[in-house]
Amino acid sequence: MSRTDLPGPDPALVDVTEAARWLDGRVLRTPMLHSPAIDRLVGARVLLKAENLQLGGSYKMRGGLFAVSRLAAAGHAGVVAQSTGNHAVAVALAAQRHDLAATVVLPVDAAPTKIARARAAGARVVLVGTSVDERLAVARRISDETGYPIVDAYDHPDVIAGQGSASLELIEQAERAGTPLDALVLPVGGGGGAAGACLAAAGRPIEVYGVEPVGCDSLGRSLAAGRPTPVTSAPTIADGLRPSCVGELPFAILRTRLRGVIRVDDDEIAEAFRLLLMELKVLAEPSGAAGLAGVLRLAEDGALRSAEDGSLPVLGAGARRQRTAGVVLTGGNVEAELVARLATPVRGREEVAA
Repeated sequence: MSRTDLPGPDPALVDVTEAARWLDGRVLRTPMLHSPAIDRLVGARVLLKAENLQLGGSYKMRGGLFAVSRLAAAGHAGVVAQSTGNHAVAVALAAQRHDLAATVVLPVDAAPTKIARARAAGARVVLVGTSVDERLAVARRISDETGYPIVDAYDHPDVIAGQGSASLELIEQAERAGTPLDALVLPVGGGGGAAGACLAAAGRPIEVYGVEPVGCDSLGRSLAAGRPTPVTSAPTIADGLRPSCVGELPFAILRTRLRGVIRVDDDEIAEAFRLLLMELKVLAEPSGAAGLAGVLRLAEDGALRSAEDGSLPVLGAGARRQRTAGVVLTGGNVEAELVARLATPVRGREEVAA
């Protein structure tokens, strides 16, 4: 059984196109951003989807709203959710929109900004432990007591479909701009966003990569083991990317569709944060900036290399042609104190972009 008590992980239950169609006009169609300075630094064209500007401050609003709307239509009077922050905020806002009761379970060390946003949306906030297992146990107890269904952050098909709509929008925006994506890079917590991206990219020649903080690499270890594998998450500034285990449904999707996992450390995430802030004037939370950190790591590892004809670089070992990488900036809910600390420049690749 999956963590949502659904009858087994079935990727066929996830319909990104349907979610995108329903969400059109109900969430923001966030802009696609581009920075020549970042292109020069990476050695490839990089297009960034600004989901930090989304309602609720993250792309989690897409999945939360799509899932909660269906539960409201089915006659449920309330919902329960657990997460490290952004999914809880999204479910709280979605429940408020549909006049449902909401209880969200967050870790005791959740970012105060995310706790405040959930409470401002009218949700009851319960703080418990630091692990996903502790939160799930409490969420299940509350669900049993109230009869309200759990809108799982990782294993719910409607949540994955909604999150995947952000990647589908980016793919379509890039195509309309005449620069179709050859790679798509997303941060990974429970894996729902990356799974949705893989489904959004299906049928197109797009390689999808997931990015995990060092020591929070459940997906990487799970792919190596052939099954969802928990980890004891290491401390990281990317608080949204530290679930102890990838979801069962995301893993069922990712195991055959994901091109690879990129591991980045906090220094690399902080560098990406500063690049976004200084070059694009965009405020992303560290978890949201991790995708750009992954692209920078791909460049360092030689996965991005210049074409012999002098055109824009190519990605990977494919044909010698112009390539483009897409990044979803998944959220922007970040503490002011952390912004002040991370914004302090250090000597390094920022100077190259200048």
